[in-house]
Amino acid sequence: MGFWIFMVCVNLLMPLLMIGFGAVFLHWPPHEINGFYGYRTGRSMKSQEAWDFAQVYFGKVWLRTGIAMLVPAVLAMLPCMGESDGKVGLWGVIVIIAESAVMLLAILPVERALKRRF
Repeated sequence: MGFWIFMVCVNLLMPLLMIGFGAVFLHWPPHEINGFYGYRTGRSMKSQEAWDFAQVYFGKVWLRTGIAMLVPAVLAMLPCMGESDGKVGLWGVIVIIAESAVMLLAILPVERALKRRF
């Protein structure tokens, strides 16, 4: 049971990081175009206006997506509650991969908004 609790906590890391970074980008976005920190794609770095828009929009998307992922991250682990550590670990990795896919897919609405606007 202890490993199951650990895996639930691990699976909550990604949604919590998305919420945290989403809030940072929404309220304190990077002001200057740079190659180190921020939402960096070809479209977002074309102009300062596109950069500013992308940072805030990305923050909104990640904040909302992270909040939406919190409950499913816990619910997804319920089927393996009480199972062996091997099954819990495997299931936890599957959940993490699914969360990673959702995190990466959150880029799509930002790129669509940039394409429409710029």
